[in-house]
Amino acid sequence: MSKDIHIKKGLDIKLKGEAQKVTEKAITSDVYTLKPEDFHSIIPKLSVKIGAILKAGEAVFYNKANEEMKFPSPVSGEVVDIIRGEKRKILAIKIKADLEQQFVDFGVKDAKAMEAEEIKSHLLASGCWPFIKQRPYDVIANTANTPKAIFVSAYASAPLAADYDYVLAGKEKELQAAITALSKLTTGEVHVSVGKNANSPLAGLNNINLHKVSGPHPSGNVGTQIAKIDPINKGETVWTINPQDLVIIGELLLTGKFNAERTIALAGSSVETPKYYKTKIGATITSLVDKKLKGNNNRIISGNVLTGKAKNIKENLGYYDNLITVIPEGNDYELFGWSLPVFNKISTSRALTFSWLFPNKKFDLNTNTNGEHRAFVVTGAYEEVFPLDIYPMQILKSCLYQDLDEMEQLGMYEVAPEDFALTEFVCVSKQPHQEIIRKGLDLMLKEIG
Repeated sequence: MSKDIHIKKGLDIKLKGEAQKVTEKAITSDVYTLKPEDFHSIIPKLSVKIGAILKAGEAVFYNKANEEMKFPSPVSGEVVDIIRGEKRKILAIKIKADLEQQFVDFGVKDAKAMEAEEIKSHLLASGCWPFIKQRPYDVIANTANTPKAIFVSAYASAPLAADYDYVLAGKEKELQAAITALSKLTTGEVHVSVGKNANSPLAGLNNINLHKVSGPHPSGNVGTQIAKIDPINKGETVWTINPQDLVIIGELLLTGKFNAERTIALAGSSVETPKYYKTKIGATITSLVDKKLKGNNNRIISGNVLTGKAKNIKENLGYYDNLITVIPEGNDYELFGWSLPVFNKISTSRALTFSWLFPNKKFDLNTNTNGEHRAFVVTGAYEEVFPLDIYPMQILKSCLYQDLDEMEQLGMYEVAPEDFALTEFVCVSKQPHQEIIRKGLDLMLKEIG
């Protein structure tokens, strides 16, 4: 049954520099980079050598644990570099793009006429499988499992997030093809969540169970929606997928091409004119931000300010990201750190700041954490911003002392690191919550898997 979801607990972080609804073509990136670290828990095995000539969609590496799971080149071109780290670990594969793009032809498919196994094989062979994530463990979906449901959040509540209603406009055909295919891979429903007042291209599709979401961040997080719609119990699996990746899958089915196009929002108070850009997966940060930033002391983040990764200008867009946020680098030392009452900080605690006097003010946040690491301080702030029916402090502690039974009982099967981004943001102890949860999930995957 579809239901409206209203989230009460959470925190909207209103930042300056929202992307205007204007889309331009980004400068074509000279080199595109694939980083195996973007695919958590995958051990990559190379399918190519330096000098190899590839078409877009051709496999660059595959998953050692499941050789059918391929990771494709976003462009046609030449493999110009393979960067390795300690013990010859593959860190990055760089592909110099052709001026004229060539695509592997995977064949036009009619999802309605296909069986589940056929769809699975097609998504694996074409390199689209890595777009499908699973919970528990927040990793690429295990092809051996059948999920009890599939979840798509088409509502982004994170700070300065790309507006899905805008970037998906006109993509109904691709979205429907992808949803039709995915609906055959689950015994249950494909749950799609949109903003309560949204005008989403997903809202009118067949084979979905539509939910309308409202409330502060993290209402748009897929984990929040899973918890409200169909929580995960021990032994169950659900799959999740980002709406823009549905478009890539839909296009694959309709045209036979793996088209790694992304519309990203370039946003943040350090961007001269924040707007949207069409680019491709793995594009260089330079191709997206060059000559578009204010000043030269900025933090560039692939993703949002809560969960994204800091990148330098020579690095590349994260595989799953559709947002680059640029904010001032916070190098100024602040007296008294986090206990100083200030007007331009965001806080859930009225004792620490006066920002609650201006509920609609947009903030120009920099990267200062205002304080050093210390042991967990019990303040009750986590619970205010954490809408899941889980004790955040207890689950973080159980991860730190690696008590698998306790982690399981407290709800680790349901969570992903991003679910703890806000508790990390309001944490006066400055503990790296997302990292703690990631390590806890990795331990469970290894021990229980």
